[in-house]
Amino acid sequence: MADGSDSSNVRNLTDAVRRVRIAEADRSDGLADLQEAERARLEMLAEELRDVFAEVPAEDDQFILTVTTGTQPRLWIDMTAFIAVGRDRRTYRFLKDTRLGRTVILESPSLDDVADTVTNYVAERIIERERVLEADWLSKRIRQGPKRRLETIAGRQPIVEIGRRRWLDRRAAGWIVAGFLAGVLIGAVALLAYAWVRVPI
Repeated sequence: MADGSDSSNVRNLTDAVRRVRIAEADRSDGLADLQEAERARLEMLAEELRDVFAEVPAEDDQFILTVTTGTQPRLWIDMTAFIAVGRDRRTYRFLKDTRLGRTVILESPSLDDVADTVTNYVAERIIERERVLEADWLSKRIRQGPKRRLETIAGRQPIVEIGRRRWLDRRAAGWIVAGFLAGVLIGAVALLAYAWVRVPI
């Protein structure tokens, strides 16, 4: 019995689900291949930098040099700087997160150029850390300076000598006060004399 329908136009949900699953699997395989290719390029760069990071002082723990997986593999240099592969799958992008946002330090397809830039970056960060440590040491030394000098004087000089210096310091302070008062007195006398001459009788 013909009902006018064509069996080729009959929709089958099971077949549709199967087709969608196959398509998603193909896309997933392609994405996995791309991620694996990016990871391989980052591993090559990490291998170029291993000797550089081996020379970092042992007490400096700010550097990582680790390749992480995920939607976009990254080679982390420290907690804020990393390298990713660009959309063309050939270009390295050296990025850094700052308070003002993410900035691009270098974008190049050359592995050697990126490795040189990372090496310079590591050197700059080591010098910055040394400067911070030096500034902290100087600040602490300045805060402790007067106390340490007093302890040194008390430890090396007789008590009599320290008392004599204090007496001399007080005597000098007395002369300064006397000079100030004399200056005030002279100024007052000069002011009165000026007023006597200028004001008519």
